[in-house]
Amino acid sequence: MDLWRGISRRLMASPDRRYPEEDYELLATEESIPRVNGAARRRPSRLQACLHHITLRRIILFVALIPVMLAIGVLWSGIPPSYKDIRVFERHLPQHNVTQALSEHRSYLRFPDHIWGHGLNNVLQEALLMHYVAYMSNRSFVFEDYVWSHSPFPYTLYDFALRPARIPLNAFISGPTAGGPMPHSTAISAEFWESVCPPEKRRTISSKDTPNDAQGSVILDWWVTRLQDVLDECVEIDSSEKVIFDFPFFDSDRVVSLWPGISTSPILTDYLWSPLVQSAVLRNFPVFQPASAKALYDVSSNATLPGLVALHLRRGDYRRHCPRLAGWQARYNGLNQLPALPDKFDPTPYEFKSEAYNDYYMEHCLPTVEQLVERLRALRKEHLGLRRVYVLTNAWGWWLNGLKEALQEDGWDDLRSSHDLELDAAQNYVAMAVDMAIAERAEVFVGNGFSSLSSNIVMLRMAKGLELSSNRFL
Repeated sequence: MDLWRGISRRLMASPDRRYPEEDYELLATEESIPRVNGAARRRPSRLQACLHHITLRRIILFVALIPVMLAIGVLWSGIPPSYKDIRVFERHLPQHNVTQALSEHRSYLRFPDHIWGHGLNNVLQEALLMHYVAYMSNRSFVFEDYVWSHSPFPYTLYDFALRPARIPLNAFISGPTAGGPMPHSTAISAEFWESVCPPEKRRTISSKDTPNDAQGSVILDWWVTRLQDVLDECVEIDSSEKVIFDFPFFDSDRVVSLWPGISTSPILTDYLWSPLVQSAVLRNFPVFQPASAKALYDVSSNATLPGLVALHLRRGDYRRHCPRLAGWQARYNGLNQLPALPDKFDPTPYEFKSEAYNDYYMEHCLPTVEQLVERLRALRKEHLGLRRVYVLTNAWGWWLNGLKEALQEDGWDDLRSSHDLELDAAQNYVAMAVDMAIAERAEVFVGNGFSSLSSNIVMLRMAKGLELSSNRFL
């Protein structure tokens, strides 16, 4: 009781009068002090000594400093780049001339309800197909920023650090979808759309009747037919009631029917990574050990980095996601289901939710180090020149070190990963695109069939005409 009474005294004390008057006691006189030896005297405990320094003022000060310390911690990671120079580049694209655009009576198609707040590859999958709809309808596609947050501020908080709320598309990609040259109907930015298509000129068409459970080619034909009779120059699609190309669409084989057409369109044949991404690839040439720098500079050819296998290993959240995929009886994502690809995924021989069934999913979704060593060993027998491994990954460094040791013991020269890249502030926020650009040039790519990132890499490699046998899965 004396201890808690002492604590209450300390907390309730005022600066000028630490103890109330009634708590004072008379000092003992010499006659009243009992004679005791030194051993009987009790020293204050450590807890009492610590509590002696606790006051209400100090507690209030500590609580007040918490948000300050949190703010310092967030700012310690740095202020993200604004990409103002890239926005200026977009504003000065040749087609962004209001007078010329109005005189030519161009036709535009915008999808304002585009996906946002998701990873780059979910956004990219949708943007490419929306552009294909516009292209086949003889309308200029309106490209958007990569939007992580609709915050009114330029930055948002994620993983206890600031990140850009919006990034211009040309920070990630170049080519037709980002406003690059096309034979007709060159794409424009959403910012330019606001100049040439004021609200009173816009025609809004709802997507509620879209047959979005049909094959991709059927959806495309439906929209081309729907738009061919629309004479308005400025058309925007309201997909608030029904998403045209939703997640179930990309997780099915229905997207495969679009491949013959889009693969030969300028959307993919002229696709390029942005100069910012390319600069990061060039900066990190020691990571890839190219025999010739030509393979890095010649971005328009199908030249590869001989001896390099790029391996996509998604870890982290996939520890939870892979078992869910098994429970959903999921198949490979999007174009990873193209019949021409050599590796197929077929869980039908296994009883649903049996141990063998779950093991089959995990081997192809979240393989162990031993399974990866065996998989790469088999691929090296098919592609005899493979010597080095580059891993696109979010795995922990200690886990990658274990994989590196196991692969080197199996005869591989080296393993490098996303963690080894030297990136500046602007390149850091497009790092996933840098990884993809590297994987696109590898002699062999081994992807995760359930991943949209792997699906997009396979798509770009096939559009470049690389051998089908060079696109593999875990």
